Amino acid sequence: MTIGLLKQALDVLKPISRSSRASRFNQWFKWLSPGLFVKRWLLISACGVLLTLLGLAIWIKLTPIFFVLQFIEKALAKITTIMPNYISGPLVLLVGIFFILWGQTRTVGSITQVLRPGAEEKLIDVLLHHRKLNRGPKIVAIGGGTGLSTLLRGLKPYSANITAIVTVADDGGSSGRLRRENGVLPPGDIRNCLAALADEEKLLTELFQYRFKAGNGLKGHSFGNLFLTAMSDISGDLEQAIAASSKVLAVRGQVLPSTLCDVNLWAQLADGRRIHGESSITEAKGKIVKIGCTPASPPPLPKAIQAIKEADFVILGPGSLYTSVIPNLLVPEIRRAIAQSPVPKIYVCNIMTQPGETDGYTVADHIRAIDRACGDRLFDAVLVQRQVPSAQALIRYAQDNSHPVFVDREATQNLGREVVFANIMHEDEHTGYLRHDCYQLARVLLRWYARVQLKNNQNVRRALKRRHN
Repeated sequence: MTIGLLKQALDVLKPISRSSRASRFNQWFKWLSPGLFVKRWLLISACGVLLTLLGLAIWIKLTPIFFVLQFIEKALAKITTIMPNYISGPLVLLVGIFFILWGQTRTVGSITQVLRPGAEEKLIDVLLHHRKLNRGPKIVAIGGGTGLSTLLRGLKPYSANITAIVTVADDGGSSGRLRRENGVLPPGDIRNCLAALADEEKLLTELFQYRFKAGNGLKGHSFGNLFLTAMSDISGDLEQAIAASSKVLAVRGQVLPSTLCDVNLWAQLADGRRIHGESSITEAKGKIVKIGCTPASPPPLPKAIQAIKEADFVILGPGSLYTSVIPNLLVPEIRRAIAQSPVPKIYVCNIMTQPGETDGYTVADHIRAIDRACGDRLFDAVLVQRQVPSAQALIRYAQDNSHPVFVDREATQNLGREVVFANIMHEDEHTGYLRHDCYQLARVLLRWYARVQLKNNQNVRRALKRRHN
């Protein structure tokens, strides 16, 4: 054991490169970073050691302690006769600091090996990252489909306080089949959001998103949908199933259904038809003049209302206007909570029109549709794409009767909304498909939020100054 300790000491003392030495010192001093709550506990530990020694000394009436102190005094006097105190003092001090740092490094290394075996990232970096995320703004994102999961993937690196409020009106594909056959709420959009916010290993996320390609009854289903359905049956409701899945995937934030009620959408078309079912509305290929749901006023999930009330920032969209965004707002208490919230609120408008839903719609038309469905003004600004897609993408989308959403700036401003222009589009060079760039979208939204917060703080200071004067 002594030989092993000697080898460790020699390994520490052997020459190392300047960059490696600087990196090691940086790792040490990171433990003194503000917000980690480490310094106070180190100080308390040191006080505990001193009090323990004091208690021991009192208990044994100081006799052994006195002789030890006397011996140390003589030893130090002898050392100072050989080596002056201005040399021996700093030298002993440096040796003491070295042993402290060495012991702390080995301790932290041992803890890291247990908690994160094989991980390259240092424990202190993980702690600092988590502290930063936990101090991030409380963001509520409302929507559904691939648009919401794209947004969440971009927001995840900036905050751990994210709440996704997801529609449960889907009745198509795997979710629709499970809904009809098992009587559960559709899990598809929720599954996508859980995967987007997952902080777990990539393989586990891929497993959750895996879709069966063959098998009687399995083909077309995703593993995550089946898992959520099974957990809903075991736990009794979808909320508990989502909580269990969030633990498995180490979800950063929370995903909540807007309601636990079995909601079915209906739409009134301009030609007089009344279409029932989310998937049927798009397939009807008509102009939607009114949208609603059955039951007419579904009860909200209480946690969703609480998240909106505690939010620092509320984002609507992106996603299909009538089948992803508005269905959440058909829950009366949700739209009321959004309207009453004083925090910055923004709507992310789609880049292209959606056949069967928003044919020929401008940005102002999207806003009017939300206002008409809600009967109230829910957001202050709208984020739109600045740059026009490439000719290849325009041709490809025109074949499906889809075109860029026209930004009628004056009409939008007349509706009392700020227009935020940004390049937030990702175009696949091979397929020509257009999607929101998740990371650029998140950066633009957080910059806008910071700007609004700064402006609001300045207005508050001016108001206080005027009141004081």
